[in-house]
Amino acid sequence: MKNKRIKVVVGLSGGVDSSVAAFLLKQKGYEVIGLFMKNWHDDSVTLSNECPWLEDSNDALIVAEKLGIPFQTVDLSREYKERIVDYMFKEYENGRTPNPDVLCNREIKFDVFLKIAIGLGADYVATGHYCRKTSIENAYGTTTYKLLAGVDSNKDQSYFLCQLSQEQLSKTLFPIGELTKPEVRKIAAENGLITADKKDSQGLCFIGKVRLPDFLQQKLKPKTGVIVEVPATSDHYHNKAAFFASKLEELQYHAKKPLYSYEDGAVVGQHNGAHFFTIGQRKGLDVGGTREPLFVVDTDVNNNVIYTGQGKDHPGLYRRTLFVKERELHWVREDLALTLDGTLEVMARIRYRQPLQKAKLFRVHGGLYVDFQQKQSAITEGQFVAWYHNDELLGSGVIS
Repeated sequence: MKNKRIKVVVGLSGGVDSSVAAFLLKQKGYEVIGLFMKNWHDDSVTLSNECPWLEDSNDALIVAEKLGIPFQTVDLSREYKERIVDYMFKEYENGRTPNPDVLCNREIKFDVFLKIAIGLGADYVATGHYCRKTSIENAYGTTTYKLLAGVDSNKDQSYFLCQLSQEQLSKTLFPIGELTKPEVRKIAAENGLITADKKDSQGLCFIGKVRLPDFLQQKLKPKTGVIVEVPATSDHYHNKAAFFASKLEELQYHAKKPLYSYEDGAVVGQHNGAHFFTIGQRKGLDVGGTREPLFVVDTDVNNNVIYTGQGKDHPGLYRRTLFVKERELHWVREDLALTLDGTLEVMARIRYRQPLQKAKLFRVHGGLYVDFQQKQSAITEGQFVAWYHNDELLGSGVIS
């Protein structure tokens, strides 16, 4: 009896990365099936010619035909709306800034899509992410999977996969993780793939580049409020001179956001809704006459006020420590999860493409502190912090 070929379902997005992933898998002898995920129908908020799903679907079909692999489209728009879009609206409404790409990978690509693939008899799913996976064989025949950064440091996408579980990793392949972007494009061109020179998609996962205010205004109504400019000399930014009674007290102090009020500054303009803005944002304020550009240093959605400061070095943008609540704490390497009072020296980032920063983790009752060696700009509630050892992503959490 012939050995059964390993079946892999590739998430063909219509881009060059997933196209080359499918090509490499077929070249290695896998039985490959291409699936395109249709997750968004509303083009009214999508900027023209940016990631239109119909064009992407057609490109994915042409690639599948070129490779001689089966292809089909699956409509996951209901799941996407429930798990991603509704979550986004709720987070923005509460004054937090979500990361839909991280959630999309956890909830759609490596959950809903993965289950569809398994239902088709697949042994694995594969994507065009620039990251790698290795494994450790443990005693008693168990396996621990490691999520590693992609070889191409300019394209490393491990951060977007920071919420994956051991179970999800066990069923996943990343065929282009050992390649650089130029190498991927070269392979596509040499093998006549239509996506070889196609621009990378931008914007929200599966939606494309959107007018975010238009997108949010589908549910969140505009509401006029004031913009307050807070001077860099505010008492909020003075360092505490006294010694801390404990390390926990020090962490709590450095993790605390300044609580602003009207008295801390002067009203300099109006906005159309505090929930449309995020910490560190510069565009959309429409306030002139300042020596340096204004940046959002905080938003108060309850009172509909935006607090701003002049310049990207404004002290209101910087904090040294952040906190992740217990329920929003996730370990890719469950075997390395910290127990109460445990600490760990790591490298961490609070956004995609940010260079890794030295930090120390402190496990406490109710969650975990991430204490950076240097203050970080625009630590934003709702975003994800991810921590690494060398090039391995160990865990992540939602910033509180």
